[in-house]
Amino acid sequence: MSSSRARRHLRSVYKLVLRNLFPITAFPIAAASTAAVVFVAASFGPPYEIVRALKPAHLFLARFLPAAAIVYYFLWQWRTRQVYLVDYACFRGSHQNRIPSATFLEHMRQIPSLSERSVRFLIRLLHSSGLGEETCFPPAAAYLFFHEECTLEASREEAEDVMFSAIDDLFAKTGTAPESIDILVSNCSSFTPTPSFPDMIINRYKMRSNIRALHLSGMGCSAGLVAVELARNLLLASAAPGRRALVVSTETLTPNYYFGNERAMLLPYCLFRMGGAAVLLSTSPANARFRLGHAVRTLTAADDRSYRCIFQEEDGTGNKGANLSKDLPRVAARTLKANITAIAPLVLPASEKILFALSFVSGKLFNGGGTVRVKLRVPDMKAAFEHFCIHAGGRAVIDEVQRSLGLSDVDAEPSRMTLHRFGNTSSSSTWYELAYVEAKDRMRVGDRVWMIGFGSGFKCTSVVLHCIAAPDCKINNGPWAKCIQRYPVRI
Repeated sequence: MSSSRARRHLRSVYKLVLRNLFPITAFPIAAASTAAVVFVAASFGPPYEIVRALKPAHLFLARFLPAAAIVYYFLWQWRTRQVYLVDYACFRGSHQNRIPSATFLEHMRQIPSLSERSVRFLIRLLHSSGLGEETCFPPAAAYLFFHEECTLEASREEAEDVMFSAIDDLFAKTGTAPESIDILVSNCSSFTPTPSFPDMIINRYKMRSNIRALHLSGMGCSAGLVAVELARNLLLASAAPGRRALVVSTETLTPNYYFGNERAMLLPYCLFRMGGAAVLLSTSPANARFRLGHAVRTLTAADDRSYRCIFQEEDGTGNKGANLSKDLPRVAARTLKANITAIAPLVLPASEKILFALSFVSGKLFNGGGTVRVKLRVPDMKAAFEHFCIHAGGRAVIDEVQRSLGLSDVDAEPSRMTLHRFGNTSSSSTWYELAYVEAKDRMRVGDRVWMIGFGSGFKCTSVVLHCIAAPDCKINNGPWAKCIQRYPVRI
């Protein structure tokens, strides 16, 4: 056995022992205590003398310890119920969805309400956005006068194309029958048609009538991870084993194009692109590839600056769009800091916790006005995770998060390459990043993944994944098929 395989085997055994530490130690202690009581009592002879010799404390221990061990074991089993990620699939898009920037800008010039000054502004933004030429636009953007094609029917067609393509791929990869799905959670922030997204999916795949279906709207780009957290909680609330949940995340662009001249509201043109993902969760580890760990959500909507940094509104001429504030990177960093405060104690090793505690205490002691200033230690999150999937919200957001966490360029590579190849696909971007890590054959059994999503409000959502089965990169590269060999690229 090679040294690397031996280390992975020892790590697996170590994790198994830690996961079952309490039942492993409780039963021997209870058995030993009971045996000791019986042995001491047996030395007194006949049964009536045994009963007379036993003290009330001995009787209590003999009855309580075995019962406590059994109860504690079942409580531990309840606490450690797990949810697993069986597999996921992302919308790939076809050559028909890819529109070069020059063509897109030419189409923008045909919008009567858009000034030439705004078009030149868009040209500068596109050149510095970090997006490549293979990102996908909705079908309406392929028309010369595409502002006339942004209809309800076109919006519904875009949503169905993205969702059904991802779900078809997922069902084909996992061999899952639609009628076996127990829970369906979908999310799309700004397009809420009637019938709803879950109804569209149930009608297409003829799912069961008693399926529990929910839809999240208006929650921004972090809604994909919020949907995973919601599906996990619903699975854990169910007593039946082997239940399955389908999570579908997307954002529909067609009804949300802005046709005015406010610069802050033109930014989404240069960031958001067509995309979506479907994720299958289960309470059974059979054929699963990841185990879901902690899910932590931080919401800073009480702060006015955070609340308004992504704000849907109308401009002075009545054109509706999303206003992206220049404070967005700073707000994202501040919200991430609050999220780290919540998740760090759950995931960091003891050594990092001790160093952070010493830094905190030193700061309280020496930063009260003296000449010596102690800087608060930033927790080293690389001690807790091997891979980072930062929401590809834009170059500025990725730069700020990389700086705040002290990550290397390799750590931020999945986010930057996803932004370049697919653009900001909103709530599904973290799944494209996870697919990038796997397509690059960097995922190993036992690796931990930190998925970070940002969204309007302002909110930051973290989801932790533990790899329990590495992918076969020779079979399927997911959305990165036929192009992964070209990455990373210099931006």
